[in-house]
Amino acid sequence: MYEKIQETASWLKARMTTSPETAIILGTGLGQLATEITDCYEFSYQDIPNFPVSTVEGHSGKLIFGKLGGKDIMAMQGRFHYYEGYSMKDVTFPIRVMYELGIKTLFVSNASGGMNPEFKIGDLMIITDHINFFPEHPLRGKNFPTGPRFPDMHETYDHTLIEMANAIAKEKGIRVVHGVYVGVQGPTFETPAEYKMYHRLGGDAVGMSTVPEVIVAHHCGIRTFGVSIITDLGIEDKPVEVSHEEVQIAANKAQPLMTEIMREMIRRA
Repeated sequence: MYEKIQETASWLKARMTTSPETAIILGTGLGQLATEITDCYEFSYQDIPNFPVSTVEGHSGKLIFGKLGGKDIMAMQGRFHYYEGYSMKDVTFPIRVMYELGIKTLFVSNASGGMNPEFKIGDLMIITDHINFFPEHPLRGKNFPTGPRFPDMHETYDHTLIEMANAIAKEKGIRVVHGVYVGVQGPTFETPAEYKMYHRLGGDAVGMSTVPEVIVAHHCGIRTFGVSIITDLGIEDKPVEVSHEEVQIAANKAQPLMTEIMREMIRRA
């Protein structure tokens, strides 16, 4: 696997005309942030050696390079999920490649179901911590030389970046909430009993991504900032049916606010 990672990184380096130190992963319904990137050039996942291919509606499947907030960046327009049948090594393969390309900071976004009764649909939740409910750990197996065998996870989401996001949101009058993200395998949305359990265990939002990528980024020493758009609610004793289409619609409405915060964070970082 390590040889494949280096092969992919070498292929990209030979074609890159920029030197990004910041990367963004755009989740369900959040791909339009890519339109904010200027001076861009891109590669389809299917053209990149060893790269998985996204199969989910709302995930375009492109690696984009260019400028955002005046800085060189790279962005994944579409990510990979465990529920698609990929192994955790496949799901986190792009993060390993990012490390080889010199990425120092990773911004991760997702659409998630809110379990905190204070949340509203369309809220931006800054992720302060996570709970990992995936059945396979992304660091399982032989340890990669990018980090320790047993990485500390006390500050998985960078406190300095969280403080910066809070300040920017306050300046711009954007409502943000904070909470713990619960990562689950999917692809089913949660039952009322599952929402209740995850919330009582300390979760504020639940989704089917982010945690594997963040764990691997942290193992590589990459600073991470995560934000969830609350696209549906699973409040205890208030069951609401949800569809993938509704999640995409809610994400599309909220993403301009997320874009504004991320663009300014990248500019200031």
